[in-house]
Amino acid sequence: MFRPVVRPAAALLAAVTILSAGGLVPRVVRADDKRATIGSIDRKSPKLDDLIPKNAKIEVLAGGFKWTEGPVWVKDGGYLLFSDIPNNRVVKWSAREGVKDFLKPSGYTGKEEFKGYEPGSNGLALDKDGNLVLCQHGDRRVAKLGKDGAFVTLADKYMGKRLNSPNDLVFTKAGDILFTDPPYGLPGQMKDPAKELDFQGVYRLKPTGEVILLTKEMSRPNGIGLSPDEKTLYVANSDPDKAIWMAFPIKDDGTLGPGKVLHDATEAVKAKKPGLPDGLKVDQKGNVFATGPDGVFVFAPDGTHLGTIVIGDKNANCGWGDDGSVLYICANDKLVRVKTTTKGLGF
Repeated sequence: MFRPVVRPAAALLAAVTILSAGGLVPRVVRADDKRATIGSIDRKSPKLDDLIPKNAKIEVLAGGFKWTEGPVWVKDGGYLLFSDIPNNRVVKWSAREGVKDFLKPSGYTGKEEFKGYEPGSNGLALDKDGNLVLCQHGDRRVAKLGKDGAFVTLADKYMGKRLNSPNDLVFTKAGDILFTDPPYGLPGQMKDPAKELDFQGVYRLKPTGEVILLTKEMSRPNGIGLSPDEKTLYVANSDPDKAIWMAFPIKDDGTLGPGKVLHDATEAVKAKKPGLPDGLKVDQKGNVFATGPDGVFVFAPDGTHLGTIVIGDKNANCGWGDDGSVLYICANDKLVRVKTTTKGLGF
């Protein structure tokens, strides 16, 4: 996976308009407060003890959002950025300052009223120069935030047709962006009259701007991640009728071989557990931390289900932060975290 080289925080701050919290003020748990905790750790294998300590707690950091997504840690600044999609904004959280609006609009920049529920940015990442790269639902593109505060389109079409609504992304070491494109940002989703592609794709975006389709076999491709050796691509499918995580071998030419199901959570969805396979992240040892029904599933590289960080709510995505050992989780309207004994890629 790409190892971000983050510029000083001031440089990233200069690239955006920082907004005061006015209007949309979530409930904030300050750094000096006694943190509320929720959920539990369901340990299905003793191997999970090597990744999450037995006394681990799920700490609630802030709440009152609409739907949180796409957490990314800014190392030099020591803060987390994440999307609040319905509110069309990126939020900043730090232990020192709590929650602040960071960027608005984040995903829809049109002048007309957006008719759907999810106009904002979704997945977030930092490129090798520390620029914020966003999957923008409303604008239906992958974009970079320029130093002048303007968005630069990196990809918005495939074969001349507009993308659906880019959802999540991951960088390769070579600087390629792998991203998913389900219909969630379209007001009518699958039946939206503005939908131009008749499939939901997983793509490779080259630094040259070329967009290459990797697979269109998944009905709702969502979260995406790479193994440490970049030989396996993981993709979540957020379809209640086929709630699975797939693992695809990556060939030497960058194309994908036949995929296999890493884990099937369809029964859990049918049992009314809240949420679907969504965002995911990988640690340095190749273990996969994937948001899904009721929490964050932890899989060994071979797909063994080691256990679940049970939130008891829908969960959208997760991301590594601090020194790489803290897992931040976007849990519906909340931001929570778990301190682990492993470290994420890029740290």
